[in-house]
Amino acid sequence: MAVREVLRMGDPRLLARAQPVEEFDTPELHALLADMQDTMAALDGAGLAAPQIGVGLQVVVFGVEQNPRYPDAEEVPRTVLINPTLTPLANDLEDGWEGCLSVPGMRGVVPRYARLRYQGFDQYGKPIDRSVDGFHARVVQHECDHLIGVLYPMRIRDFRQFGFTEVLFPDEDIGDD
Repeated sequence: MAVREVLRMGDPRLLARAQPVEEFDTPELHALLADMQDTMAALDGAGLAAPQIGVGLQVVVFGVEQNPRYPDAEEVPRTVLINPTLTPLANDLEDGWEGCLSVPGMRGVVPRYARLRYQGFDQYGKPIDRSVDGFHARVVQHECDHLIGVLYPMRIRDFRQFGFTEVLFPDEDIGDD
C-alpha cells in the first residue's frame, strides 16, 4: 500500500494511550496493516506500532527473519497483534540494546522481562496466545510499550548506556528498531 511517515520522539501523539480495535477484518484495518508492514519493511524494522504512524489504535506488527540491522537475532515470526495483553512468566529482567524508528540514530540498554506470555488477536479476530523469551519477548514488549505511550528511553536505567548508534558502535552497520 504505502510507506508512512514515522513520528519521532517529541511528537505528543507518541505519548498517548492507544484505543482498542473494536472491529476486525475490515478494509480499513487491512489497509492500516498493509501500510504498517510496508513501512516496517522499507526501514528494516523489527516491529512497528500503529501510534508510530499517527494511528491511535492497539495494533502492532513485528517479525524478524534475516535482518542486516539484527545479524545475531533469532528469528521472530511475522505477527499482527491487536489489543495485546502481556503477562511476565518470571520476574527476571534482561538488559539489551534497543533502538526505535521513532528515536532514529540512537541506541540504549533497556531492561525487559526475559520470558512472557502475550495474548491478543490477529486482523481477523482470531485469538493469539504465545509464550516467548529472548529477542522475541524483547520485541513484543518494545512494540506494546508504544500502545501505552512509552518510548524505550523512558525505561533506560543507566544513561551512560544510551547514545548515538555511530558513536556507540562505530564499526557496525546497525540502524534503528
